[in-house]
This record gives sequence, C-alpha cells and structure tokens, in this order.
Amino acid sequence: MNINYLIYRNLKKNIKNYYLYVFALIFSVGLYFAFVTLQYDPATDEAKGSVKGAAAVGAASVLLVAIVAIFLLYANTIFIKRRSKEIGLFQLIGLTKGKIFRILSAENLILYFGSMVIGIFAGFAASRLILMILFKVIGVDAEAALSFSTEALIQTVIVFAVIYVLIMIMNYTFIQRQSILSLFRAVSTTENQIKKMSFLEMLFGLLGIGLILLGYYVSTKLFSGDFTSMNELFMAMILILGSVIIGTYLFYKGSVSFIFNAIRKSKGGYLSVNEVLSLSSIMFRMKSNALLLTIITTVSALAIGLLSLSYISYYSAEKSARQSVPNHFTVANSNDLAAYIQALTDENIEFKQTKRDVIQVNADLSQVIGANLEVVSGPGEQQPMVIPVISDESVEGIDVSPEETLFTGSSDAIQQFMSIQATGDIELTSPNQQIKQQLIGLEKDSYVSYYFASGGLPAAIVDHTVFDKLAQDLDPKIQKETNVYYGIDLVDPIAIDQANQIFKDLGISESTGNLSQSELIMNQKSNMGLMMFIVGFLGLTFLITSGCILYFKQMDEGEEEKANYTILRKLGFTQGNLLKGIQMKQLFNFGIPLIVGLFHSYFAVKSGWFFFGTELWLPMVMVMLLYTALYSIFGLLSVLFYKRIIKEAL
Repeated sequence: MNINYLIYRNLKKNIKNYYLYVFALIFSVGLYFAFVTLQYDPATDEAKGSVKGAAAVGAASVLLVAIVAIFLLYANTIFIKRRSKEIGLFQLIGLTKGKIFRILSAENLILYFGSMVIGIFAGFAASRLILMILFKVIGVDAEAALSFSTEALIQTVIVFAVIYVLIMIMNYTFIQRQSILSLFRAVSTTENQIKKMSFLEMLFGLLGIGLILLGYYVSTKLFSGDFTSMNELFMAMILILGSVIIGTYLFYKGSVSFIFNAIRKSKGGYLSVNEVLSLSSIMFRMKSNALLLTIITTVSALAIGLLSLSYISYYSAEKSARQSVPNHFTVANSNDLAAYIQALTDENIEFKQTKRDVIQVNADLSQVIGANLEVVSGPGEQQPMVIPVISDESVEGIDVSPEETLFTGSSDAIQQFMSIQATGDIELTSPNQQIKQQLIGLEKDSYVSYYFASGGLPAAIVDHTVFDKLAQDLDPKIQKETNVYYGIDLVDPIAIDQANQIFKDLGISESTGNLSQSELIMNQKSNMGLMMFIVGFLGLTFLITSGCILYFKQMDEGEEEKANYTILRKLGFTQGNLLKGIQMKQLFNFGIPLIVGLFHSYFAVKSGWFFFGTELWLPMVMVMLLYTALYSIFGLLSVLFYKRIIKEAL
C-alpha cells in the first residue's frame, strides 16, 4: 500500500465528516471573493459619490478574513484531535511523523484548495447579485454588471493560502509534540469528566447570573440622566461590557451546571432517559466549552445588535426625515424661495406653500425636565435653554390660550436624555420681560425644520399675543440668520423626484437652512443601508462559522457517547426513545447560547436605539427572528447526525 493510495482511502473515509466544513469554506471563500470583487469593480465608482463604498467594503473584507481564519483554525483543531487515534495507528505500523504530516497535508490540500476553487466560482457568480442588493439597499441607480477581477482573485488566493500555511503549521506542531500514548488519549481528555459539583462552582454560577443582571440594569440607566458626566458615562459602559462578558463566562462555567443540578436534585435522582441524555450531558459539557461559548454568544449579540440598530435607522428613515423637515422642501432664504417657486411653475409642478415666523427665545425648563440639568448644559452651566417659538395662528388646527404652551417636534433621543414632562411650569424670557407659561403637552409632530431647533430641543407653540410680545423684544445674539420658515409641499407626490432634481440643480440645497425631505431620506438610507449590508453579510458569515463549530463539537460528543447508546439500545430503548433525549439536548446546546445572545443584544439595543431612529420593536424582532431561524438549521443538522449515530450504535 503506497502513500497515495493511503491518502485516497483516508479522504474517502473522512469526507462524510468534512461536508459541513467544506460547505463553510466554500461559502467563506465565495463571500470574500465577492466582497473583494466589489472593492475593485468599476461599477461601485458610481456609488462613491454618496457613500464610501470601496473603503467600507475593504474594511468588511478584513473583518471577514479574521472571522474565517479563526473558524478554520479552530475547526482544524477539532478535526486533528478527532484523528489522533488514526495518527497513532500510523506510527504503530512504522510511518514516521514526517510521512504522517505529508499524508494529512495532501488531504487538506485537496479539500482546501478544491473548496477554494469552487468558492471563487460561486463568489464570481454571486457578485452581481450582491452588487444589485447593495445598489438596491443604498438607493443608487446604476447597472450591476458581472465582471471578473484579476486583483480580487490574486488577493483571495494569497489570503487563503496564508490561512492554509497556518493550518499546516498547527498540524505539524500537534504531530511533533504528541507521543503515541497521548494520541490514543487525546479525544478522551478534551472534555471534563462528570464529577460532584463543588460549592465554589455554585458560587460562580450565582455570581455569573448576578453580573449579567447587573449589566442589564445599568444599561437601562445609561442614558436616563443618572450619569451626569462623560467620565461617569464611560465608566458605566465599561462596567456593562465587563460584567456582561465575565458574567456570560461564569454562566457557562457554573450557572448552567448549577441550574441543571438543582433540577436533577429536585427529582431525587430519578431521571428519565431523556433527562439523562440532555440534562446530565449539558451540565458538564458546557463547563469545558465556557470560553468558546462566551465568544460565540458575545459576537452573536454584537452582530444582532449592530444589524438591529442599522435596520432601525433604515426602517425609520422616512419618519425621521419628516420630524427633521415637516414639508417636502424647506427654504430659509426668500431669494432662494422665489427662484425655486419660479422653477416649479415653469415645469408645471403644482405645490402648496407654508410660511411660519420663527423666533429664538430663552426658556427656563427646570420644572419640566426630569433629568439633571448638568446632563444637558454641562457642570456649572445651568442656564436657560434656547428654543424656537412659533405662533398658533401659523399652525392649522392648533389653538392655545395666552397662558399655555405646546411643545412639538420632540425626538426620542432628547426625551430619553431630558425626560421632558408633558405638563408643568415654564418661563419664556427676552431681554426686557419674563412670561410664565403652563406647558400643556408634548407632541412628536414637527412644524419647523431642525435648522431652527437648538440642539434638537422641541419647538414651542404659543398664543399669537404672546408671540407678538416676544417678537418685539428679541435677543439678537441667539437669533438665526432668518426668522421665517418656508415650507413647500407638492400636490402630486409622483413629482417629488423631479422637484428634488430642480432643488439640486439650482444649487439651493447647498445653502444653510434649505432642506429636502427626500434628500434626507436618501442620505440616511444610503449610509445606514451600507452599514446594514456589511453587518448583515458579516453576521451571516459568523452565524455559519459559529454554527459549524457547535456542530463539530456535537460530532465529537456523538462519537464519544456512541458506546453509551449501544448499551441503552441493548437495554431495550428504541431509536425514538433516544432521539427525544437528543432533541432536548440540542435544544439546550444551541438554544442556550442563542437565547443569551438575544438577551444581550436586546438590552444593548434598548439602551441606545433612540439615537438611530423612531421605531424599535418591529426592526429588532425581524432581525432576531431571522437570526434564530438560520441558527436553528445547525441544531437540526446535529439532530440528524445523532440519529445516524444511534442507528449505527446497534
């Protein structure tokens, strides 16, 4: 038997164990090649005017390499340990460590570079689809052509060749360091053996749950006004990050065992076969995989959180734009307004015009702001705030008495920071007078653009008599360049694109205070759409790689526990009996990291979602459901693998 035949036999024998690894490798190579193709594709040049497409894709490709490299190196570690007995047998029959290394290297070479070739072709075929998705998401009107990039091919080959060299170095080091005896015991020493749970482990378990809950609690208070300086805010963020990560590690190290041990004790030691196959196994397996599960959970939470935030911003683009610019177009300068109206008239575009006088007034809001004023104004700067004020006569459907004020245009971010109450006493001041008012409400609808709002503060609607008094006694230091808000709404929304093009062609959009609602929507969708695109594909890559790692761990455990299934089958348990326990086990194996990751991402998103948009639940729930559905596929594959193991056990 020559070495070539031995390589062929080993490859044929082990191919059934490598199929998911090969799939993940093909997927990773294909996605990386597609990303790099976008980086070099001339078609992306048309997107560079509005977004930094090439730079963003290039940065994503670096992160993609890091994820794939870690996955391939870790997967190789699992496979080399699984083949430790085989390597030991090779040494027993007289093969040198050098020849064994050449056999493994040849097998890896065939699988690795064969998968890489397929992945490059798959990436090339998918690159046009990915480019179309990118253009669709960021709203760029350009043709997505299929083009092959030699630079992308060279870069992909170099990157994955380097990873292959690292894998070979790892294999060589493993073979050289192991003795024949240690090779036969390598697999059996990879997991902790069942032993009695100590008091220290119970303490660690409770501490882990406590640290996670502490991180969650502090995250809910992060932007509520409890932290009144940047140093306090920074320390709170460090506390959240540290407590959640350390708590997650201790959770897997001790909490899971503690909880399951409590369940087992509550049953008095009388466990069904399903509980033996699930609870007892999970108790001691998760402890040995605590670091791996912590990394997977943390990165999963990061991916879900970033994707949720970017989708929240993308989903809220139109509503956020309407809050910033209540009309289709707003023009601050009367000359610009005249030029734009004339252009619309020349093109026979019907429109409606809105005009509102807006003045800037100092206001004492200390009685209606729930947060510490230091959070808003800074330490030692508890001064009256400047807010825009408009008359109720300029707003259709709103009428307030001379003693009343209505706040409008309140954003979720400002409300979170300042906790402005809907009712209370406020004071409007000008250089020579102070007018006490009663705040009667707080609405989200805007009636002036954010150009007039100071730091995002709401605009005040007052009675026309109060407005006239304030307008006659203005503080010139705090006034805007213009005190008039001009809004233009098109009668036919179909003409918005044409009107927006006229708006840009006249150069009006470049002047301060001149804003286009549709332009704001497009800019936000372009920026956050690109982020969502990149985070989505990186998250998908991590999901597949981490799912594969958990699946490979289950393959390891299944092979180790095969003898136990043989005994249970001989005792009379059917395949169906054992499979129910396995299904419960996989529910815990894949479900616990998923649920913990979802909770982490929920509290992370909940603490700061208002900076990104106006809608929380629908975008976040959609992202979580999609991630859960894709993640569950690997749990299903693990059940199918165990089904084959149980079938072969007897």
